[in-house]
Amino acid sequence: MVSIALQINMNDLSHKNKVVCLENISKNYELSGGDPVPVLHNINLNIYDGDFMAILGPSGSGKSTLMNIIGGLDTATSGTYLFNNKNVNHMSAEELAELRSKDISFIFQSFHLLPSKTNYQNVMLPLLYQRQFSGDTDAYVKEALKTASLEEKHWHKYPNQLSGGQRQRVAIARALVAKPSLLLADEPTGNLDSKTGDNIIEALVALNKNYGTTIVIVTHDETLTEVVKRVVKISDGVIKEDSHDII
Repeated sequence: MVSIALQINMNDLSHKNKVVCLENISKNYELSGGDPVPVLHNINLNIYDGDFMAILGPSGSGKSTLMNIIGGLDTATSGTYLFNNKNVNHMSAEELAELRSKDISFIFQSFHLLPSKTNYQNVMLPLLYQRQFSGDTDAYVKEALKTASLEEKHWHKYPNQLSGGQRQRVAIARALVAKPSLLLADEPTGNLDSKTGDNIIEALVALNKNYGTTIVIVTHDETLTEVVKRVVKISDGVIKEDSHDII
């Protein structure tokens, strides 16, 4: 796997835009007929423009819940969430849907591609969901597919005609097509063999390096700490370590 030296200059962070600002975020789930079950405890986390980071933790640590809150798929029980200085706590369901379709994109380990649509059509879908999109759809889709390094001969095939690694590249292209502020990758190599997984991680490294895409990988895979620029370790719903604290 490609290794990137961790070099964080804290003075540089003050000049970067905060894409995500979480202040004292807590999350409880209520079991039927039972007491609330706490999952996250007073999380404070900033994600900066151009970050390439991993949220690392074992199963049950709260990392997936944290990702769902950052991605607007779930809401916190308490605390404040600002996305590009907009208060997500006060957003309506319609505004949250717009946030997810325009500003935040997801890559899931199970791809979530529609089997009845071609790969090209799958990548186009986020643009169709945007009511205010007025750009050249074809140009955006082609650019995203090229950025994700999917060969043109595969564009108009169907997902089941591709390998796992190729399907993940389609998923990456779909996540990039709307030019989001933030890309969230949930265990993006979890269902792939090690070689294909390395290729996907290298693709994400290139996206961050060449295009400045802000990327957060949610994972339990310790080897990814060798690749990302920043590591946030979470355990029992609490952030235990953030490499931005290391100068």
